[in-house]
Amino acid sequence: MATTPSTAVDTIFAADEDAPIPYMQRTRDYYLALGYDNPYRWAHFVDVPFTPLRKPLAASRLVLISTAAPYQPGIGDQGPGAPYNAAAKFYQVYSGPVATMPDVRISHLGYDRDHTTAEDMQVYFPLARLHAAVAAGRIGAMAPRFHGAPTNRSQRVTVEQDGPEMLRRCQEDEADVALLVPS
Repeated sequence: MATTPSTAVDTIFAADEDAPIPYMQRTRDYYLALGYDNPYRWAHFVDVPFTPLRKPLAASRLVLISTAAPYQPGIGDQGPGAPYNAAAKFYQVYSGPVATMPDVRISHLGYDRDHTTAEDMQVYFPLARLHAAVAAGRIGAMAPRFHGAPTNRSQRVTVEQDGPEMLRRCQEDEADVALLVPS
């Protein structure tokens, strides 16, 4: 016996409060609340250069760039459940070896602590996953160091100082490709 396909759609709508977090507006509001004269303006450019890989990823040397901060004893809670800790911020590009797992954390960043945690370090610093990708042959090699990108909220300093310094270090490490992991 043939059946007629149903035309009714059983759609269940999410609750009104189950919506994406409006982080861009929240960031603008936060800057105004901090006393800045203008809301935060996201950096975006008319033309963004794109350079395709010169060789396959499986033959490339990858460098990890992260906004995670090195753990600093004595400046307050920096653990996975820590509240925002401005004292843990860093203001200079730093580098560390990838041969061992560094102790880096994200308590210095303003992320939504109500809806996420910092318990899984691989989310904000996926070094172990990258080593596994190298072992599986998906990435050719890791650069000898990772690099930390400051989050000091100055687009001018990022463009004029931190970006060029990270590029210099990546070139020094002979990296073919960079994976930027903002937290």
